[in-house]
Amino acid sequence: MIEEHKFAPFVRILGKGKTGTRSLTREEAAEAMGMILDGLVRPEQLGAFLMLLRVKEEAPEELAGFADAVRARYAADRQVQTDLDWSTYAGKKNRHPWYLLVVLCLASHGYKIFMHGAKGHTPGRIYLEDMLYLFNLKPCDDWAGVESELSRVGFAYMSIDRFCPPLGEIIQLRPILGLRSPVHTLCRMLNPSDAANSIDGVFHPAYGPMHQQTAQLLGEQRNLTVKGDGGEAEIRPDAECLLQWVENGELTEYEWQRIVAKRFVKEDKLDPQTLLAVWQGDTHHEYGEKAILSTVAVVLRLLGEAGEVDTLLTRAEALWQTRKVDLFR
Repeated sequence: MIEEHKFAPFVRILGKGKTGTRSLTREEAAEAMGMILDGLVRPEQLGAFLMLLRVKEEAPEELAGFADAVRARYAADRQVQTDLDWSTYAGKKNRHPWYLLVVLCLASHGYKIFMHGAKGHTPGRIYLEDMLYLFNLKPCDDWAGVESELSRVGFAYMSIDRFCPPLGEIIQLRPILGLRSPVHTLCRMLNPSDAANSIDGVFHPAYGPMHQQTAQLLGEQRNLTVKGDGGEAEIRPDAECLLQWVENGELTEYEWQRIVAKRFVKEDKLDPQTLLAVWQGDTHHEYGEKAILSTVAVVLRLLGEAGEVDTLLTRAEALWQTRKVDLFR
């Protein structure tokens, strides 16, 4: 008789039928993800586990447990000081990744920002990692590289493939499974740089409360989930944007109002060089610059700056106009 695999109980908990299925406890989730990260799970078990979670929809306690397992294994060599941890996993489809210029602007004014993400898992999207070369930047290979870049220019990016390879491999299963898995949500919630402030984006509004509650369970004191453009943490200037906060451990939410009354037409072609040209001031892009100002204003709020919307927008305009262009070219 074949002995039951030690991971089988976790699959059974999730797949026991309409009346028998339940969510994993935080402790169970940590143990299950630990086995996955340690390579103790068979491929068919991993596929079943991920898709059963996808159908059920991941619970905050499960995501917190998954994050516990990741942090226990991949945080030991992390020694960096950052002001903001920014996740970027969705990629952009209909607009440029203007949030990259937001980050460069803030970094040029002394903020230290760490970004993490993944690329290539969804065809037809622009990923931030592929835009770094425009600004003479490269993805970091390890935490020592992150620390070096933060000291040099105040900005560093590292792929999930580098700081937690097993999760990077799972993200790339999307075209094989046909659906995103809960790992896409998990990666956004990791705050691997252990920053005091963190920001992530969602495409579907229903995921916002899940992100909030997970951040709260993980002890985040200042976290912002943005219903942003394309699922990234980027404010659309021509639409209301739902902001969902964890502030001092408490949950709040409100809409950030549009700053442009008209709706902008989507661009037929996205030329990466446009990002560089706008950064250098060689060209103007009405949508892009408005998106930059709105996003800078929101991030300033996250970073603790006080004031009403108009005050934050004025501050954002001042930062943008005085950005240190030569730092990133």
